[in-house]
Amino acid sequence: MGNVTVIGGQWGDEGKGKIVDWLASRADVVVRFQGGHNAGHTLVVGGETYKLSLLPSGIVRGTPSIIGNGVVLDPWALKDEVERIRAQGVAVTPEVLRVAETCPLILPIHRDLDALREDASGASKIGTTRRGIGPAYEDKVGRRAIRVCDLAHLNELDPLLDRLCAHHDALRAGFGQPAVDRAALKAQLAEIAEFVLPFARAVWLDLEEARSRGRRILFEGAQGVLLDVDHGTYPFVTSSNTVAGTTGSGSGTGPGAAGFVLGIVKAYTTRVGAGPFPTELFDEVGERIGERGREFGTVTGRRRRCGWFDSVLVRQAVAVSGITGVALTKLDVLDGLDTIRICTGYRIDGRDFAYLPPHAADQARVEPIYEEIAGWSESTAGARSWAELPAQAIKYIRRVEELIHCPVALVSTSPERDDTILVRDPFAS
Repeated sequence: MGNVTVIGGQWGDEGKGKIVDWLASRADVVVRFQGGHNAGHTLVVGGETYKLSLLPSGIVRGTPSIIGNGVVLDPWALKDEVERIRAQGVAVTPEVLRVAETCPLILPIHRDLDALREDASGASKIGTTRRGIGPAYEDKVGRRAIRVCDLAHLNELDPLLDRLCAHHDALRAGFGQPAVDRAALKAQLAEIAEFVLPFARAVWLDLEEARSRGRRILFEGAQGVLLDVDHGTYPFVTSSNTVAGTTGSGSGTGPGAAGFVLGIVKAYTTRVGAGPFPTELFDEVGERIGERGREFGTVTGRRRRCGWFDSVLVRQAVAVSGITGVALTKLDVLDGLDTIRICTGYRIDGRDFAYLPPHAADQARVEPIYEEIAGWSESTAGARSWAELPAQAIKYIRRVEELIHCPVALVSTSPERDDTILVRDPFAS
């Protein structure tokens, strides 16, 4: 039995929460390795709905869960989420939840800067969640971040604050804002430290022990490959690497730890916020998909843009992230459509492309090339075997496999955990 890495194969919001929960029940450890609380997973377990942003999805089932060093951590958001999940009857203790002591912290000044930049960008807004994720990653690579381990050494924080405030005070002045209130920030950190520090660990040691004992590790990604800061639709991307290759650097394991890479993709395409979206629908079909799929962001509540399945982008995600197999979710949303379209290529000024060009000007002129396939009138909702699927639904799945150059390992037919068709067990690979 090996490890499994779960990542989004589109622009995020692909239904990773349910799949991760399904896998977490069979894992020994679940690890978040990048992102912040700008990503959300919705889990439906025994009729109860859990909305997670920072906590790994294994927490609901009591599976030991780790927040790796590649995550930027808002300690106040962590406290709020832990308290909310505890109120739903989930035990969140230092034995179950472990936080890398080297996680950079998202501070109030990061949230301030995020919002100030977005407001000043006008029509060029990226559409961030304004939660400070980008500025926190900037401070990390700028070597001025305050980390979880610093909460245990607040009396020695001044040299770090000197570097941090030298940067932020200049930026804040440019926006007409006052300098950072260092005393207030130190007081806030002192207050939250009592909550965070019991969870702080050298998690790479825990993972080394788990691997040496042959434990099954589930690595849980946030967002999706098309939001990767290097491989996504730049600049409309997140601030971290979302590809499977980040599991090692974001958790303290080697590059071979990723194991089976399971890419989660919807049977159609959605996107939240600004940025290119070649197959976006602006008609009643797009409205229908959005309503049937309940396409609203877990974190922001923003309505998601909806469109046909884009095999070009998913094929690209498969290639750059080394996806072994995909989990196709929300197949039931397409029930009842007479005709379904799949994007198989792009055309720009009369020239055909088998990938999405990187420049925004080219992306804006993209015309999708579609292939049409007959839909199905029968319901796929709740199907748990191939025998329960209409023949045309199976034909659709097989065509998707051909176009993305990757096999389908699982098919999800509802938000319920058990409404899943298992084609290939990721943990058995």
